Amino acid sequence: MLAKEPSHGYQLRARLRDALGPLGDAMNAGQVYVTLTRLEKAGLLAVETPADGTDRSDRKVYALTASGQQRVAEWIAELSWPRPDLAEFHLKLIAAASAGLADPLTIVDTQRRELLRRLRDAQRAALAESDRSDAALLLEGIVLRLQADLRWLEACERTWSHRRGRS
Repeated sequence: MLAKEPSHGYQLRARLRDALGPLGDAMNAGQVYVTLTRLEKAGLLAVETPADGTDRSDRKVYALTASGQQRVAEWIAELSWPRPDLAEFHLKLIAAASAGLADPLTIVDTQRRELLRRLRDAQRAALAESDRSDAALLLEGIVLRLQADLRWLEACERTWSHRRGRS
């Protein structure tokens, strides 16, 4: 969320709530500020304090450093499957679009190609197993999960295509 512009912690929390809906409601302010502190210590963001000299955490403005901007670009390019965190992927699309870092449809397409490759591999492996083996059951679960993830990516593509059409 800082890739778009520097912000106060409470602004970041509000943006996360907007982006994540009910999942964002469960996030408390402390989580946001702990994460911001960790990112600052890691050199990924810088903090500006107000001119009045107060040191209140709700008055600080957080901005990405050059290292932070590089890490955001790397994060957007990462493939998150086979263990997708759908909320994280969703935030990746929003961050990429709002900050103009990448085209969300390109990100969706990249993920889709990777999932299709993994689906083909899992299907080949499943065909090589006998129907009653333990491995066949696991492979069936992997195939079903990948198919569900591909359907969700189709929904992502429809949504972002529609948004692009409104612009």
